[in-house]
Amino acid sequence: MREVDSVIADRLHTSVPLISQISQYIIAAGGKRLRPALLLMICKALGYEGSQRFNLAAVVELIHTATLLHDDVVDESTMRRGRATANEAFGNPASVLVGDFLHTRSFQMMVAAGSTRVLQILSDATNIIAEGEVQQLMNMHDASLDEDGYLHVIRSKTAKLFEASAQLGAVLAGSSPAVEEACATYGQALGTAFQIIDDVLDYTGDTAEMGKNLGDDLREGKCTLPLIAAMQRATPEQAAIVREAIEQGSTEQLATVIAIVQETGALDVARAAAHAEAHRAIDALSQLPDNEHTANLLQLAAQLLDRRT
Repeated sequence: MREVDSVIADRLHTSVPLISQISQYIIAAGGKRLRPALLLMICKALGYEGSQRFNLAAVVELIHTATLLHDDVVDESTMRRGRATANEAFGNPASVLVGDFLHTRSFQMMVAAGSTRVLQILSDATNIIAEGEVQQLMNMHDASLDEDGYLHVIRSKTAKLFEASAQLGAVLAGSSPAVEEACATYGQALGTAFQIIDDVLDYTGDTAEMGKNLGDDLREGKCTLPLIAAMQRATPEQAAIVREAIEQGSTEQLATVIAIVQETGALDVARAAAHAEAHRAIDALSQLPDNEHTANLLQLAAQLLDRRT
């Protein structure tokens, strides 16, 4: 990861001071670096140790960072990773334009890989992510969204870059189509479980620990799995309260909504869905060699269910 950070720092160099300032601001905020780490771990498991893994790991992190910049503008978020979002600190126009810069810089780096397969995977992924973002925007304040619709969005918006990261590791290693598909499945399932748990934490976490405001999803009118399950299991009166909160994008009754989500067992439903995805990820690893790096991938899928931030 130090090598990846070095590549990122080098490729963020620009003669435009504001681009450097905002890019460094959001990169310096840290984060889990799960997507580049996933690519590196797959490469290790499959025996690839070439330097191109650092370049592509940096690419997926830059794409992810660009989506964060744009997401925070769309969602009007004010806090991420325990401090002000870039749009809060620098304004919306600058955040959007720097997000565009990170996207275009990442495509320059993709070309350097010299592989049309790499270009295909990453260009398809960024396009699907954009579709997922638009679909989520269309779903805002729609309390009728069902679980299938919810999963479609998170597999496009969040899980797709996990999927691409894992698949790229297999491509770099020159793996068979079966192994490449298994890695893609692992990444998609892992990313889906990650997002479901993230949505659970919006109703169980702690603002200081998570580094973001609780109830943000509700304020944005996002109908996530905990809310979908709560409305399915609640009394008509309780379901009406949750439905109105989603449709109005109101956090005035956040405490009541959290109580309903917890009392109806909706969080258990969501955790069970994340558990199923984690097991799907683990099953996919049967196609990979049996070594310590594959064991680490197994452990990652298992530990994801216990995340608190």
